[in-house]
Amino acid sequence: MDMVTVGDPKMTIGGQAAPTTDFVEVINPSTAEPFVKAPVANPMQVNDAVAAAKAAFPAWSTTPIAERQQLVRAFAAKLRENIDILAHMLTSEQGKPINNAKGEINGAIATMESYCDLDLDPVVIRDKPEQFVELRRRPLGPVAAITAWNYPVLLCLWKLGPCLVAGNTVVVKPALVTPLATLKIGEIAREIFPAGVVNVINGGNEVGAALVTHPDIRKIAFTGSTATGKRIMADAAPTLKRLTLELGGNDAGIVLPDVDPKKFANDIFWAKFSNCGQVCAALKRLFVPDSLHDALIAEMIEIARSVKIGDGFADGIQMGPIQNAAQHARLVALVEDAKAKGATVLHVGEVPDGPGYWFPITLLGDVPSNADIVHEEAFGPILTVYRYSDPEDALARANASQFGLGASVWTSDVGAGAALAERMEAGSTWVNQHPSMGPDIPFGGVKQSGLGVEGARWGLEEYTSVHVVNVKKVGP
Repeated sequence: MDMVTVGDPKMTIGGQAAPTTDFVEVINPSTAEPFVKAPVANPMQVNDAVAAAKAAFPAWSTTPIAERQQLVRAFAAKLRENIDILAHMLTSEQGKPINNAKGEINGAIATMESYCDLDLDPVVIRDKPEQFVELRRRPLGPVAAITAWNYPVLLCLWKLGPCLVAGNTVVVKPALVTPLATLKIGEIAREIFPAGVVNVINGGNEVGAALVTHPDIRKIAFTGSTATGKRIMADAAPTLKRLTLELGGNDAGIVLPDVDPKKFANDIFWAKFSNCGQVCAALKRLFVPDSLHDALIAEMIEIARSVKIGDGFADGIQMGPIQNAAQHARLVALVEDAKAKGATVLHVGEVPDGPGYWFPITLLGDVPSNADIVHEEAFGPILTVYRYSDPEDALARANASQFGLGASVWTSDVGAGAALAERMEAGSTWVNQHPSMGPDIPFGGVKQSGLGVEGARWGLEEYTSVHVVNVKKVGP
């Protein structure tokens, strides 16, 4: 990708391009080489962005919701006009195939637009001759939206939609390693929204911490690791900020004995390996009955061998690289630890020659309970497979995790599958799919996979506080 396509990325503060003297090199994970420098906010600019959001809040929060929704729709239309450049930025910084990048952006825009069809009308709780009680929804104030590097555009727009429609202003901070498409979103937002409503700054942990602890930020919407989510929760405590935390997962899937491996293998495979396995709610632990194990694994290996891995700009590519060197090294360590403790390597695929953070499609079996990968999230193309003879044993092992983001059951009997899925400990449980989301479906985790939900009316309400108006109609 050339510099003309990338342009000159700048942050957005108070409706203006924000110059800076601090920069970070953005690395293309397919080459492991930097290709552009992105701006990094200094402490004063963090404060300026929050101040701009705070200053814009009174007018924006009192703008009628229909007018806010009209501007969000205009923003969506402008994003679609820029989809080619956004997709090129996304593929260059994240590594995913260009068609997948366009799919991410289109889906994210559609989800953001879905909030324009929702309302926050008051709800009458009590209407009696002597008393009237009504519940209203109020915006919170300036929000800090902190996103992750696996789906930079999707995570940004998932947060902007409900945040803006609810009447909040926002400071967005993308992951330091994938800032470009998000900075471009900020540039586009300057054309649509009043100054200060949408601010986009870039930076690492210190910028994130400054936002989380800032007294004028009223809510943190964060997607990322559980470890970082715990730090955010602790740092937000002194000012009692509202939190939406969409954190890690170690999702289990249980295959029931009535499954036909040839019919189910492809869907199970891509439930894990979509986006090179860099999906918080990907299937990561697969429980297979003894009677189906060998046949299902054989089918999945055949699929794995057919997957075309490479630079996301090349034709026909289905899977790109791991996004960054640190994550690549962590995946290597997880596999080596599992092997050292007795795991069986069922399959290791081929990867492109040359530079880039390439990681092979890997299937591990006989993984001992003391292996790190059993208890930690393998955020990459590694699937651990566990045999079982009793479905109750599989359920117990599936639920024996600190995480609870998603889970699935695979079966020809959807009634039996739904009954078992209901007993799995996760924020979302699916039957014969994993994951499956939509703008009208809330998404969130239990246990150490997060707090709150994103999506639909429930996600919109996460960006509001409850205000009860209680009127006594008669005098003393």
